[in-house]
Amino acid sequence: MEALFTSTSTVALAEMGDKTQLLALFLATRFASKINIVLGILCATLLNHAVSTWLGIELAQWFPANIINWIVGFSFIAVGLWLLIPDKDESADNQLLKYGAFCATFMLFFLAEIGDKTQVATVLLGAHYGSMWAVLLGSTVGMMMTNVPVIFAGRWLMDQVNAKRTRQLACLLFIIIGMITLVTPYLQ
Repeated sequence: MEALFTSTSTVALAEMGDKTQLLALFLATRFASKINIVLGILCATLLNHAVSTWLGIELAQWFPANIINWIVGFSFIAVGLWLLIPDKDESADNQLLKYGAFCATFMLFFLAEIGDKTQVATVLLGAHYGSMWAVLLGSTVGMMMTNVPVIFAGRWLMDQVNAKRTRQLACLLFIIIGMITLVTPYLQ
């Protein structure tokens, strides 16, 4: 349950103001079929985060548990600090838009997630918890919680969110998780 809750909350916070959230807003203005955009994001997220979670779990098996705690702990802190840097608005490739709402969304979202903060966080969560399904479900729910409202409420919703404050909160959460990961072995 902890893996599910932590995955959901950290990915949701990390996604606020992220380039993929801006991409969701862009796609919502380009296509009338909001459901196809949602399904494209869902499928791209499931595929990307399944690979990311699996990679985290596999990487964790290559290192002793005490080393993994240090790697994951410091990585959470690094991602937290990385969250303080706002993403640059990268315009979507108009060539992909011709394939329709679902295909364009799937391809653009999948590509935008590669190397993104939420993907790195998902790898770390997989390594930390070792639970494929809890991390995959949590990270996907977190991603959908932040993107689906943007698709339907659009610009109004984005104007209501203080992106800087949200990035600061997400940074704090990642640093706390990192520090807990670092000290937990010494408390047992």
